[in-house]
Amino acid sequence: MSTSPGSSVRVLLFARYAELLGTEAAEITIPAGGTVSDAVVAIRALPGGHLLPPRLLVARNLVQVGLEEPVGPGDELALLPPMSGG
Repeated sequence: MSTSPGSSVRVLLFARYAELLGTEAAEITIPAGGTVSDAVVAIRALPGGHLLPPRLLVARNLVQVGLEEPVGPGDELALLPPMSGG
């Protein structure tokens, strides 16, 4: 029985999120057929990831998506911090 390889996904981090994880981008691997939720779990497992807020806004390939959205090889995710206006 063979297992499917995972998908490599680039995750962009901005503002406070980049500070918490100490980087502006991370490469993660999620299971084949994985979702945004799987990617969030992988990011939370990185050093500093446990400090991210419970609810995150995520964009996949420049479009905001929900946690149930599928993620494929080569997709780019961005964790979006809350916006404040003036």
